[in-house]
Amino acid sequence: MSTTQPLLIELGTEELPVKALPGLAQAFFDGVLDGLHKRGIGFDRDGAKPLYTPRRLAVLLRAVDVRQPEQKSEVLGPYLNIALDAQGQPTKALQGFAAKAGIDWTALERTSDAKGERFVHRATKPGADTASLLEEIVREALAAMPIPKPMRWGGHDYGFARPVHWLVLLLGKDVVPAQVLGVRSDRMSRGHRFMHDKPVWFSVPGDYVEFLRGANVLVDPDERRERIVQEVTAAASATGGSARIDAGILEEVNGLTEWPVAIACGFEREFLAVPQEALIATMEANQKFFPVLDAAGTLSERFIGVANIASRDESEVRKGYERVIRPRFADAKFFFDEDLKQGLASMGEGLKTVKYQDKLGTVADKVARVAALAEVIATKLNVDSVVARRAAELSKNDLQSRMVNEFPELQGIAGRYYAKSAGESTDVADAIDEAYMPRFAGDAIAPSICGRVVAMADRFDTLAGGFAAGLKPTGNKDAFALRRNALGLARTAIEGEIDQVDYLYIHRAAAAALLAVRIKEASQQRLDGLYAQIEEIKQKGYVRRVAGQKPFDLDVKQVTRDDVDALAGQIYDFVLDRLAGYYADVGITDQQFEAVAHAVPASFFDFDRRVRAIAEFAKLPEAEALAAANKRSRNILKKVEGEVPSAIDASLFNEPAERELSEAVDAAVADTDPLLAQRDYVAVLGRLARLRPQVDAFFDKVMVNVDDSAVRNNRLALLKRLSDRLGSVAAIEHLSI
Repeated sequence: MSTTQPLLIELGTEELPVKALPGLAQAFFDGVLDGLHKRGIGFDRDGAKPLYTPRRLAVLLRAVDVRQPEQKSEVLGPYLNIALDAQGQPTKALQGFAAKAGIDWTALERTSDAKGERFVHRATKPGADTASLLEEIVREALAAMPIPKPMRWGGHDYGFARPVHWLVLLLGKDVVPAQVLGVRSDRMSRGHRFMHDKPVWFSVPGDYVEFLRGANVLVDPDERRERIVQEVTAAASATGGSARIDAGILEEVNGLTEWPVAIACGFEREFLAVPQEALIATMEANQKFFPVLDAAGTLSERFIGVANIASRDESEVRKGYERVIRPRFADAKFFFDEDLKQGLASMGEGLKTVKYQDKLGTVADKVARVAALAEVIATKLNVDSVVARRAAELSKNDLQSRMVNEFPELQGIAGRYYAKSAGESTDVADAIDEAYMPRFAGDAIAPSICGRVVAMADRFDTLAGGFAAGLKPTGNKDAFALRRNALGLARTAIEGEIDQVDYLYIHRAAAAALLAVRIKEASQQRLDGLYAQIEEIKQKGYVRRVAGQKPFDLDVKQVTRDDVDALAGQIYDFVLDRLAGYYADVGITDQQFEAVAHAVPASFFDFDRRVRAIAEFAKLPEAEALAAANKRSRNILKKVEGEVPSAIDASLFNEPAERELSEAVDAAVADTDPLLAQRDYVAVLGRLARLRPQVDAFFDKVMVNVDDSAVRNNRLALLKRLSDRLGSVAAIEHLSI
């Protein structure tokens, strides 16, 4: 008899929840394999994977040991000083331990550990047949599955994601007797609900995939997914276009079908006047259809539906798909037409009554703050500040539109259409849309510079407002998406190569947010034009001018520079926390990241250039030694009482090593000054790496803290000059382990 046999487990159910289906299948698969492994049952996992359709979860393994190996056990008993009395006779403790083990105490073995010698019972028993353990393994796998709200049916006290109707459990050619969730095991499965509504019998597990395919069920999700792509692509090509196949929608369709068949459909061209994003959202999210694009990548009047049946009358299926989508398109067209009549500018009036946050006023207040900041950033970047301000002022207006109310994911996108319709410039219209980018993890940043300006201004304000109002994320709670906004801000600056916007703009945003919170707390009312202008930072505080009035007397509402600095520091640290994960994804180590963070670069883009330069520097053979040397230098300098001398007197050198180091540092400073001005940090660190021989010689042969104060101070000055230059790109001492 073979020592291994193929294993098939299939649980047949009513239609499982589509979005949870892949996870449920993976959990069932992992649970079965964990159960086998825990019991020491060997199996061949090669090529095995979760198999599933909407009505079944399955595990198929081509070779599983038919029997457990010998089961060895070891139970520790009492220590000798407790187990034996003074005459060496067993105490009640030892007698009880032996009785529990079912043997005489003299048959017990002894072992030792750190506390001394003790008795131990070791036993070996034959392994069980795998077949006798499978029911328990399946039960454990089902119990461990992530099902937050199990369904109950038929008055039973057990539950599952959906009612269970059959169980296939085969080990080799034999059915393994079991009863799980109210059904007994068998070798009978079921084919397609409509195309093969009769039993499917398996002689051996190897028949599984092929026999179900013959019953119009593609149980392999990869095979089913490939078929969907092929069918949808071919159907779209036949219409003269190409299918837009979103990965998420593809996965959902894969979880909805057992025998997918693509159906080419169409709709009236008049609907193409509606923003194509709205039509695509309706087709994909609501109906799980695949839009068809023309050669220019624009939505056509065609789409592809995927049926779970090969119909004898495909035209009827097509009519059904077209009929279900038409009312939704008609609604979208109505919303769009009505919004165009209202106009984007007039939508903004409604923002004055929409609360943004209790302490931060209305959405209109936020827009005013963002517009003021966008204007300042645009000026700094030599971007048309009028365009940037206009885009910011209109960027939230579409929140009042009927279209966005129906399709929230079109925020900004709808605004772009309405802005173009209202005669706004292309730059303004595009920036309204791009202000939301990146919208999600992996999304691109705003492509235009004006869009980046508004996107950064909006995120500066969101972060500052969130922190000023006490909304810093905790655990999973992040109501204002501050984590996402922090990373979006940094990515826009880094990937957009925006070097001119430094951390001062965090302070500007913090000032505006603190003003909003303080005045809200003091007066509990919104003042028109409150954020019309934020003055420059002043030592005695931040002063706001209301248009046409004298500076407002803040009195108890005054925001001091210390307030702003503290808030800006919190925001800066928070953004860095987000960046740590961003860089970890591209292989930057924690030490490399911290080295740059401690240097506090002027901008996020400058931070990026430095951290990537440090990553290159860390690959050099000299890096570790120089990092250790700089760490040593910093430690020596920290212990100096008072100010560290800065002047170096060559006449006080009395060791060749210190003279050679001084000359080498002078040369390195002269070489790296222009490189630092050009921010060529890779070249700077490459040049500094050449200091290693002189640095090593200095620490090997020169004592810094000598009794002669003049010599000691001269050497400290040399160390400071060396350390400052080694730390000109980053605090490289953090690279030293």
